[in-house]
Amino acid sequence: MDLLYENELIYGRLLTIDQPHLIERYNRALTAFGFKATELTRFNIDRTGFSPEIAAELKDPSYLDPNGVNRRFIILTPDQAMLPVVHTQFSNTSQLMYEFFSSNARAINALTIKDVIFGEIEDSVSIVNDIEDLLSINQVEFRVLSAENVMGQAAELRLLVDRLQNEPNIWRDDDLINRMVELAKVTGDIRENSLVPDKVVFRHSAFWTSHFGGIYIFVDDNTTTVIGDPAAPGFRRSRPWQVNYISIKDADQVFQFLAATGRIELPRGSWIEQSGYLENRGEMIIRHLIRTLEPERNLSGIDRIWLQTWIHANASLINHDGTWPFLNAVKREIAQTGQINLSEIDPARRFLVVRALPSHPDAWLVNQLISDFVPWDFLSRYIFNKQGFYADYGRWSPTYQEHVVDILKTTYLKDKEGLRRRLYGLTS
Repeated sequence: MDLLYENELIYGRLLTIDQPHLIERYNRALTAFGFKATELTRFNIDRTGFSPEIAAELKDPSYLDPNGVNRRFIILTPDQAMLPVVHTQFSNTSQLMYEFFSSNARAINALTIKDVIFGEIEDSVSIVNDIEDLLSINQVEFRVLSAENVMGQAAELRLLVDRLQNEPNIWRDDDLINRMVELAKVTGDIRENSLVPDKVVFRHSAFWTSHFGGIYIFVDDNTTTVIGDPAAPGFRRSRPWQVNYISIKDADQVFQFLAATGRIELPRGSWIEQSGYLENRGEMIIRHLIRTLEPERNLSGIDRIWLQTWIHANASLINHDGTWPFLNAVKREIAQTGQINLSEIDPARRFLVVRALPSHPDAWLVNQLISDFVPWDFLSRYIFNKQGFYADYGRWSPTYQEHVVDILKTTYLKDKEGLRRRLYGLTS
């Protein structure tokens, strides 16, 4: 993983914390959670406050994620809102944190001037034992604390202000007036500064979780759909009257669900031809076949001419695999007719030529699910399914790892938004 770290492909774009007062505040949150204060003078954090350096020091990569549920957070600065989330067992942790930052911007801005905000994203369960526990999570509540109790003092001051305004002669109480002065020294003018988060409850919509080998849960108006390994505890036994269960091993059922619910964009000339989507898939499968046939080959510096030469020299292997010829056939068919009849295509191959409908709220999650059926496309795996990508990466030879890192640096990292827009139609 050192190569990924050096090239900012893991734990990239984190916020460096090296100011003593911020480290002190972080330590207050750590000790409140029951951990020893860090001795580090410099570390990095993500949107939730997770730090890979702190995790290594504590020898606990899940120090903010006990039991994989009720995620903890530590907020030192409003700037964390724009950071990624690099360690989580729920795909929507990042979105929930972003909504919390956005909905409570004034309070977070004011509080973090003087204090650290920390707490838990509380679900309705404290531990996940089976599918039913996942299905019972309908919403989450941010339980918010601050080390210096600025929020508590602001609430106390608000109460005293209300009493001063509504109770006759209360202004004669010197103790009350002195207390208000003491509190105001800490909180500032609460008429101008909101110091208590207003919105702390959020809906827990469609998500993926790493529990039970990876489970997808999609929520529609009349039903909830679970896609995962049928061996997961509670699969097809939890709420069978209102939950649609699909084995992730059943490519046909997964595809039919995504198509029927309008979550995927079928191959049409209108986007296929200008996006380069199929060409990208083609390059990915060729690189995969090279790795399969020659796992130790040094791929640094190869270009399209070299790839074409390799394709001609290994036509038998490529035709036996069938993916490259299939993609070329689809391109020809779309060029001639503008579309293709997917009902005549093997279900597993259908995922090669579709993408998530860009305008759908679940687009990122759907692209992650599609990547599970195209695991050799390391580009889409890295963008949408980093947990899967990192697992794949660990099984590759050092030479292929170097090749993948080079490709990601020169394509994705060079223009993330542009590539996502071109290949997947995503604007954010």
